[in-house]
Amino acid sequence: MEKYYAVIGNPIAHSKSPLIHAAFAEQLGLSIRYERLLAPLENFAGTVRQFQTDGGRGANVTVPFKEVACQLADTITARARLAGAVNTLVFSDLGIHADNTDGAGLIADIQVNLAYALKGRRVLIMGAGGASRGVIAPILAMQPAFLVIANRTLAKAQTLRAQFSPYGIVEAADYAALNGMQFDCVINATSASLAGESIAMPDGVFAQGSLAYDMMYASAPTAFMQYAQQQGSERVADGLGMLVEQAAVSFHLWHGVHPTTQPVISLLRNL
Repeated sequence: MEKYYAVIGNPIAHSKSPLIHAAFAEQLGLSIRYERLLAPLENFAGTVRQFQTDGGRGANVTVPFKEVACQLADTITARARLAGAVNTLVFSDLGIHADNTDGAGLIADIQVNLAYALKGRRVLIMGAGGASRGVIAPILAMQPAFLVIANRTLAKAQTLRAQFSPYGIVEAADYAALNGMQFDCVINATSASLAGESIAMPDGVFAQGSLAYDMMYASAPTAFMQYAQQQGSERVADGLGMLVEQAAVSFHLWHGVHPTTQPVISLLRNL
């Protein structure tokens, strides 16, 4: 019998998740149904309950519901609790189990697909919102030399520094304070690229041989990627690989098998 899954968000029509999970299922010979579900902003919980009633076995959660999804969970992983956000729900007789696979997806894309080791690197993450919070602990687990969290509002970066300092060397800065600093890996976790905007960061932060990674993705190089190239960053990448890799971890949670991601990344690139 076909198992039923969904991605829940608002808006949701743009989501590539159904395509990704269909490709994974085909690769592994599984029969699944995976749909987009638009949840009312004020009734995410009701949408999830109805999905369960309709036979749903698992769901991905996207904006703006990642934080509120934590409250629905009967059990939650340590990484999701640290992130304060959930992107994967697993339904069973034991209740709702919640996880966050975003950080695992980012690390897999950077360290495996891009073959860039974070250990010992000077890492900068731009932005102190939910996207940043979800990946900081996994980055620190890779043992970078240090991680600087930069944000337009310093107080938000300082809050994250306080939360994650037990897991590694973390500093907080506003954008102006980056002047004169250099980094081996610069990760954009702001939504500026979605609006086609560049980030107001000082010139010279990209060290020789650096990787510039935008967690957002688009059909063309993002504003951040273009800026990084102009600044001499040797390698630039967008977040499409992260999208597929985090989906693969979710898929494994539901089905017990880990799909091969590279063909699916290539499939999306060529759409």
